[in-house]
Amino acid sequence: MINQLLIIEGFVIRELFLKILECKNMSSSILQIQRALISVSDKSGLITLADALSNAGIEILSTGGTSRELRKAGFDVRDVSKETGFPEIMDGRVKTLHPNIHGGILAKRDSKTHMNALEEHDIRPIDLIVVNLYPFEQVTTGNPKIETAIENIDIGGPAMIRAAAKNHDFVTVITAPEQYPLLIEELLTLSGTSLAFRRKLAAQAFARTSSYDYAITEWMTSNLDMGEYEKPEPDLNIRAPAIQSLRYGENPHQSAAIYASDQSTASVLTAQQIQGKPLSYNNVNDTDAALKLVSEFSEPTVAIIKHANPCGVASADSLSKAWELAYKCDTVSAFGGIIATNRIIDEDTANLITSIFSEVIIGPDATKDACKILSNKPNIRLLLTGGMPNPALSSQQVKTILGGFLVQSRDTAMIKKDDLNIVTKRKPTEKEIQDMLFAWKVAKHVKSNAIIYAKNKSTAAIGAGQMSRLDSSRIAIQKAKDMAQVHGLKNPRTIGSVIASDAFFPFPDGLLSAIEAGATAVIQPGGSIRDNDVIKAADDADISMAFTGIRHFNH
Repeated sequence: MINQLLIIEGFVIRELFLKILECKNMSSSILQIQRALISVSDKSGLITLADALSNAGIEILSTGGTSRELRKAGFDVRDVSKETGFPEIMDGRVKTLHPNIHGGILAKRDSKTHMNALEEHDIRPIDLIVVNLYPFEQVTTGNPKIETAIENIDIGGPAMIRAAAKNHDFVTVITAPEQYPLLIEELLTLSGTSLAFRRKLAAQAFARTSSYDYAITEWMTSNLDMGEYEKPEPDLNIRAPAIQSLRYGENPHQSAAIYASDQSTASVLTAQQIQGKPLSYNNVNDTDAALKLVSEFSEPTVAIIKHANPCGVASADSLSKAWELAYKCDTVSAFGGIIATNRIIDEDTANLITSIFSEVIIGPDATKDACKILSNKPNIRLLLTGGMPNPALSSQQVKTILGGFLVQSRDTAMIKKDDLNIVTKRKPTEKEIQDMLFAWKVAKHVKSNAIIYAKNKSTAAIGAGQMSRLDSSRIAIQKAKDMAQVHGLKNPRTIGSVIASDAFFPFPDGLLSAIEAGATAVIQPGGSIRDNDVIKAADDADISMAFTGIRHFNH
């Protein structure tokens, strides 16, 4: 496991902090813990921890709901208000922000000046801080009222965490219930905590407060009206705890791991894996592409993905019919592919899917009978998401380049029938319009240059990733001819199809190739200086063409 929190900012606070620590020549002394302050929002494991501290003879200070929970369980607890001589005020906004607390945390035990200050002001040292923060990230996932979000911004907690982490030579800081067993083990084996352990916890503490602050920044810039003032453009931050190491990356000589920046939406990362081997790097990448594609459609839809490109997509009245049409597009490329559905996988669909070898199947759910059928193919990885992601959900896409990052917003652009600009003399039929809209959605998920032939809301042929749009069209046409032979068809399915292009035709040649293949309607962004030449070619062939005004490059 790559055991770290990935935080990319103007500087990397965690990595910088660790480097500073490496430069210090400090002994690996054991710190005895006499007094602990516990103030937690997440009460998980609290009683077990308190029991261990109590058995070790450690005095416990606490606040508010935490102290009530501990007293209820029978523990002797000293209220922070007694320690400070000042009550909690302003609905708990002010309780630990006091010299008696922060002096006890920040005092250097090997400093005569610091220890004299403690004695002079009657401040007692605090050796252990156990704090997890108000659940701001969880609260704000549900689109709360502004005042609710604001009240879940923790102030005293981060202050204590940062103070304890700074003074880690003498103070142990715990920021998550997952760390409790490690602390208990240290106490049982060492009767204290080692310097190495405290350093690790301190680094994790700074990472936690950094990610917490970033979550607040993101929410504020997205949800608060700043009037006439332009919203600030924050430095690039990526907060993503490591959730899984992978055997290797795209190739065996590359290392890889999975980080999760958002576990509140249906995704590959949040899906339940019902069966099959662990996912590889390529599995995750391709499955993500497949899930995002099918989420674009409201009708029962199946997508088959290979190397992040669709090799078959179809919508139909039933999932099984959608599978048959999607598979028909390219039976060769579908072998060993990734299959995604936007409906519950039923028995009929499961029987059809298992007729070929697939690496991964992902869908919102599956019936018991379907799961039983799929279990007969134990090498198939079955993932159930519990729902579908929102295709309109805005987010950042980040790509690494030498020396930095390229960042853009996710392509969430969608069009409707009324958005189409028909530029040819012949107007499209209703069926052609529906096929054009279908093909346009698919085009967004095909690597550029992308050409998609579609018929009856299913892909007839797909050309992807070529250096010229003409080559993509030619490849698609050849695939359609090959599939006609495979299926014993007199004519390829491009006859009577529509064509979608992710960007404009720079010359009429790509369009002429599609016309020759039997396309009767075209959907494309438009915007070329030769648009008039392309429109004339369409008019000469008596086909329909619609401009979207939107480009869908996908590099």
